[in-house]
Amino acid sequence: MDVATAWFAFEDAGEGVTRIWEPHVDPMIQANAWLVEGETGDLLIDACNGLLPLLPFVQGRRVAPDRPLVTVITHAHMDHAGGLHEFGVRTGHPEEEPFVRTIDPLLLADQMWPAVARQMEDAGYPLPPVLIELLPHEGFDPLTWRPTGTAFTATVTEGDIVDLGDRRFVTLHLPGHTRGSIGLWDEASGTLFSGDAVYAEEPLIDTAPTSDIAAYIETMHRLRTLPATVVHPGHDYSFDRDTLVAVADRYIERRSGRE
Repeated sequence: MDVATAWFAFEDAGEGVTRIWEPHVDPMIQANAWLVEGETGDLLIDACNGLLPLLPFVQGRRVAPDRPLVTVITHAHMDHAGGLHEFGVRTGHPEEEPFVRTIDPLLLADQMWPAVARQMEDAGYPLPPVLIELLPHEGFDPLTWRPTGTAFTATVTEGDIVDLGDRRFVTLHLPGHTRGSIGLWDEASGTLFSGDAVYAEEPLIDTAPTSDIAAYIETMHRLRTLPATVVHPGHDYSFDRDTLVAVADRYIERRSGRE
Protein backbone atom coordinates (compact mmCIF):
# COMPACT_ATOMS: atom_id res chain seq x y z
CA MET A 1 0.00 0.00 0.00
CA ASP A 2 1.39 3.42 -0.97
CA VAL A 3 1.83 6.32 1.46
CA ALA A 4 -0.45 9.34 1.10
CA THR A 5 1.19 12.63 0.19
CA ALA A 6 -1.50 14.50 2.14
CA TRP A 7 -3.65 12.79 4.76
CA PHE A 8 -6.19 15.51 5.56
CA ALA A 9 -8.30 17.65 3.26
CA PHE A 10 -10.31 20.78 4.03
CA GLU A 11 -12.83 23.15 2.53
CA ASP A 12 -14.43 26.43 3.53
CA ALA A 13 -18.02 25.79 4.62
CA GLY A 14 -18.83 29.49 5.10
CA GLU A 15 -19.46 31.67 8.16
CA GLY A 16 -16.08 30.91 9.72
CA VAL A 17 -16.56 27.13 9.46
CA THR A 18 -13.98 24.77 7.93
CA ARG A 19 -14.71 21.13 7.13
CA ILE A 20 -11.79 18.73 7.65
CA TRP A 21 -11.77 15.07 6.61
CA GLU A 22 -9.53 12.13 5.71
CA PRO A 23 -9.98 11.40 1.97
CA HIS A 24 -8.04 8.12 1.99
CA VAL A 25 -10.22 6.22 4.47
CA ASP A 26 -13.34 4.22 3.60
CA PRO A 27 -16.62 6.20 3.74
CA MET A 28 -17.63 4.11 6.76
CA ILE A 29 -15.02 5.88 8.89
CA GLN A 30 -14.56 9.03 6.78
CA ALA A 31 -15.97 11.45 9.32
CA ASN A 32 -16.07 15.24 9.26
CA ALA A 33 -14.28 17.41 11.80
CA TRP A 34 -15.61 20.96 11.90
CA LEU A 35 -13.46 23.95 12.87
CA VAL A 36 -15.52 26.97 13.93
CA GLU A 37 -13.60 30.21 14.49
CA GLY A 38 -15.04 32.79 16.87
CA GLU A 39 -14.24 36.18 18.31
CA THR A 40 -12.74 35.01 21.62
CA GLY A 41 -12.08 31.35 20.93
CA ASP A 42 -12.36 28.53 18.43
CA LEU A 43 -14.27 25.26 18.48
CA LEU A 44 -13.31 21.91 16.94
CA ILE A 45 -16.22 19.49 16.62
CA ASP A 46 -14.93 15.90 16.38
CA ALA A 47 -11.35 14.77 15.86
CA CYS A 48 -11.12 12.18 13.04
CA ASN A 49 -9.58 8.71 13.44
CA GLY A 50 -6.22 9.47 15.01
CA LEU A 51 -4.28 7.75 12.21
CA LEU A 52 -2.05 10.81 11.79
CA PRO A 53 -1.75 13.84 14.12
CA LEU A 54 -4.66 16.21 13.54
CA LEU A 55 -3.60 19.08 15.81
CA PRO A 56 -0.84 20.47 13.51
CA PHE A 57 -3.26 20.46 10.59
CA VAL A 58 -5.94 22.26 12.62
CA GLN A 59 -3.43 24.84 13.83
CA GLY A 60 -2.43 25.49 10.23
CA ARG A 61 -6.03 26.28 9.30
CA ARG A 62 -6.74 28.68 12.20
CA VAL A 63 -6.56 32.43 11.59
CA ALA A 64 -5.45 32.98 15.20
CA PRO A 65 -3.78 29.75 16.39
CA ASP A 66 -2.97 31.24 19.84
CA ARG A 67 -6.66 31.76 20.61
CA PRO A 68 -8.26 29.26 23.02
CA LEU A 69 -9.48 26.07 21.35
CA VAL A 70 -12.18 23.78 22.72
CA THR A 71 -12.58 20.32 21.18
CA VAL A 72 -15.99 18.70 21.56
CA ILE A 73 -16.73 15.20 20.29
CA THR A 74 -20.29 14.37 19.29
CA HIS A 75 -19.70 10.76 20.40
CA ALA A 76 -16.82 8.40 21.15
CA HIS A 77 -16.59 6.20 18.05
CA MET A 78 -13.09 6.01 16.58
CA ASP A 79 -13.80 8.10 13.48
CA HIS A 80 -14.89 11.03 15.66
CA ALA A 81 -12.71 10.63 18.75
CA GLY A 82 -9.49 8.95 17.59
CA GLY A 83 -7.54 12.22 17.55
CA LEU A 84 -9.08 13.71 20.70
CA HIS A 85 -6.07 12.86 22.89
CA GLU A 86 -3.97 15.47 21.06
CA PHE A 87 -6.01 18.44 22.31
CA GLY A 88 -5.78 20.29 25.60
CA VAL A 89 -9.48 20.92 26.18
CA ARG A 90 -11.39 17.68 25.51
CA THR A 91 -15.14 17.65 25.94
CA GLY A 92 -18.11 15.38 25.35
CA HIS A 93 -21.20 13.94 27.00
CA PRO A 94 -20.55 12.04 30.26
CA GLU A 95 -22.21 8.91 28.80
CA GLU A 96 -19.31 8.76 26.31
CA GLU A 97 -16.54 8.93 28.93
CA PRO A 98 -15.94 5.15 29.23
CA PHE A 99 -15.81 4.77 25.46
CA VAL A 100 -13.36 7.63 24.91
CA ARG A 101 -10.99 6.09 27.47
CA THR A 102 -10.90 2.83 25.51
CA ILE A 103 -11.79 3.47 21.87
CA ASP A 104 -12.81 0.46 19.79
CA PRO A 105 -10.53 0.00 16.75
CA LEU A 106 -12.53 0.06 13.51
CA LEU A 107 -9.77 0.03 10.91
CA LEU A 108 -10.31 -3.55 9.69
CA ALA A 109 -13.53 -5.11 8.46
CA ASP A 110 -13.23 -7.87 11.04
CA GLN A 111 -12.97 -5.23 13.81
CA MET A 112 -16.30 -3.69 12.83
CA TRP A 113 -19.27 -4.58 15.01
CA PRO A 114 -20.97 -7.46 13.14
CA ALA A 115 -24.46 -5.94 13.14
CA VAL A 116 -23.09 -2.68 11.69
CA ALA A 117 -21.16 -4.57 9.00
CA ARG A 118 -24.38 -6.39 8.06
CA GLN A 119 -26.34 -3.13 8.04
CA MET A 120 -23.79 -1.57 5.67
CA GLU A 121 -23.77 -4.63 3.41
CA ASP A 122 -27.57 -4.72 3.29
CA ALA A 123 -27.49 -1.06 2.22
CA GLY A 124 -25.09 -1.87 -0.62
CA TYR A 125 -21.84 -0.83 1.07
CA PRO A 126 -19.83 -3.96 1.91
CA LEU A 127 -16.71 -3.15 3.90
CA PRO A 128 -13.25 -3.78 2.40
CA PRO A 129 -10.81 -5.85 4.48
CA VAL A 130 -8.81 -2.72 5.39
CA LEU A 131 -10.67 0.60 5.65
CA ILE A 132 -7.86 2.74 4.21
CA GLU A 133 -6.64 2.94 0.62
CA LEU A 134 -3.28 4.57 1.42
CA LEU A 135 -1.00 4.58 4.47
CA PRO A 136 -0.85 7.75 6.60
CA HIS A 137 2.94 7.40 7.00
CA GLU A 138 5.82 5.00 6.32
CA GLY A 139 5.82 1.98 8.58
CA PHE A 140 2.16 2.23 9.50
CA ASP A 141 0.71 -1.25 10.09
CA PRO A 142 -3.12 -1.35 9.98
CA LEU A 143 -3.09 -4.89 11.40
CA THR A 144 -1.49 -3.85 14.69
CA TRP A 145 -2.53 -0.19 15.01
CA ARG A 146 -4.86 0.77 17.87
CA PRO A 147 -6.46 4.15 18.67
CA THR A 148 -5.21 6.14 21.65
CA GLY A 149 -7.74 6.56 24.43
CA THR A 150 -7.95 9.66 26.58
CA ALA A 151 -10.12 11.36 29.22
CA PHE A 152 -12.38 14.38 29.06
CA THR A 153 -11.15 17.54 30.72
CA ALA A 154 -14.80 18.63 31.03
CA THR A 155 -18.22 17.32 30.04
CA VAL A 156 -21.28 18.89 28.43
CA THR A 157 -24.91 17.91 28.78
CA GLU A 158 -28.26 19.16 27.45
CA GLY A 159 -28.42 22.96 27.49
CA ASP A 160 -24.73 23.64 28.19
CA ILE A 161 -23.25 26.53 26.20
CA VAL A 162 -20.02 26.71 24.20
CA ASP A 163 -19.38 30.45 23.88
CA LEU A 164 -17.03 31.77 21.18
CA GLY A 165 -17.77 35.43 21.87
CA ASP A 166 -19.73 36.19 18.72
CA ARG A 167 -21.33 32.72 18.50
CA ARG A 168 -23.01 30.59 21.16
CA PHE A 169 -23.62 26.88 20.70
CA VAL A 170 -26.18 25.06 22.80
CA THR A 171 -25.56 21.38 23.51
CA LEU A 172 -28.39 19.10 22.40
CA HIS A 173 -28.48 15.55 23.77
CA LEU A 174 -29.39 13.40 20.75
CA PRO A 175 -29.20 9.75 21.85
CA GLY A 176 -29.76 6.86 19.49
CA HIS A 177 -26.55 6.34 17.52
CA THR A 178 -24.91 6.23 20.95
CA ARG A 179 -26.31 6.93 24.40
CA GLY A 180 -24.29 10.11 24.74
CA SER A 181 -24.52 11.47 21.20
CA ILE A 182 -24.80 15.25 21.11
CA GLY A 183 -25.29 18.04 18.60
CA LEU A 184 -24.30 21.69 18.82
CA TRP A 185 -26.96 24.23 17.89
CA ASP A 186 -26.43 27.90 16.98
CA GLU A 187 -29.94 29.33 17.08
CA ALA A 188 -28.89 32.77 15.82
CA SER A 189 -27.68 31.38 12.49
CA GLY A 190 -29.86 28.26 12.37
CA THR A 191 -26.77 26.05 12.21
CA LEU A 192 -26.74 22.52 13.60
CA PHE A 193 -23.67 20.30 13.94
CA SER A 194 -25.37 16.94 14.21
CA GLY A 195 -22.61 14.36 14.55
CA ASP A 196 -23.97 10.97 13.53
CA ALA A 197 -27.50 11.65 14.77
CA VAL A 198 -28.42 12.52 11.19
CA TYR A 199 -26.80 12.85 7.79
CA ALA A 200 -28.14 13.15 4.29
CA GLU A 201 -27.20 9.70 3.01
CA GLU A 202 -28.59 6.40 4.29
CA PRO A 203 -28.05 4.21 6.17
CA LEU A 204 -28.17 5.83 9.59
CA ILE A 205 -26.18 3.49 11.83
CA ASP A 206 -28.37 2.29 14.69
CA THR A 207 -27.11 -1.28 15.11
CA ALA A 208 -23.87 -0.62 17.02
CA PRO A 209 -23.57 -2.01 20.56
CA THR A 210 -23.94 1.58 21.78
CA SER A 211 -27.15 2.23 19.79
CA ASP A 212 -30.76 2.50 20.98
CA ILE A 213 -33.46 2.56 18.30
CA ALA A 214 -36.25 3.76 20.60
CA ALA A 215 -34.10 6.71 21.68
CA TYR A 216 -33.16 7.32 18.04
CA ILE A 217 -36.84 7.62 17.07
CA GLU A 218 -37.36 10.24 19.80
CA THR A 219 -34.27 12.12 18.60
CA MET A 220 -35.65 12.16 15.06
CA HIS A 221 -38.96 13.57 16.28
CA ARG A 222 -36.96 16.33 17.99
CA LEU A 223 -34.71 17.07 15.01
CA ARG A 224 -37.57 17.36 12.51
CA THR A 225 -39.01 20.28 14.53
CA LEU A 226 -35.69 22.14 14.83
CA PRO A 227 -35.67 25.34 12.71
CA ALA A 228 -32.26 24.58 11.19
CA THR A 229 -31.27 26.30 7.98
CA VAL A 230 -28.07 24.24 7.57
CA VAL A 231 -26.95 20.94 9.07
CA HIS A 232 -23.25 20.08 9.19
CA PRO A 233 -23.24 16.30 9.80
CA GLY A 234 -20.70 13.79 11.03
CA HIS A 235 -20.37 12.26 7.56
CA ASP A 236 -20.88 13.37 3.96
CA TYR A 237 -22.08 16.81 2.94
CA SER A 238 -24.05 19.62 4.60
CA PHE A 239 -27.76 19.95 3.89
CA ASP A 240 -30.88 22.04 4.51
CA ARG A 241 -33.97 21.69 6.67
CA ASP A 242 -36.06 20.03 3.96
CA THR A 243 -33.52 17.21 3.79
CA LEU A 244 -33.40 17.02 7.59
CA VAL A 245 -37.16 16.57 7.81
CA ALA A 246 -37.23 14.03 4.97
CA VAL A 247 -34.47 11.89 6.53
CA ALA A 248 -36.12 12.07 9.95
CA ASP A 249 -39.53 11.10 8.56
CA ARG A 250 -38.09 8.15 6.66
CA TYR A 251 -36.30 6.90 9.74
CA ILE A 252 -39.36 7.25 11.98
CA GLU A 253 -41.51 5.45 9.42
CA ARG A 254 -39.03 2.63 8.93
CA ARG A 255 -38.10 2.00 12.56
CA SER A 256 -41.61 2.45 13.92
CA GLY A 257 -42.62 -0.64 11.92
CA ARG A 258 -45.04 1.08 9.58
CA GLU A 259 -43.24 0.34 6.29
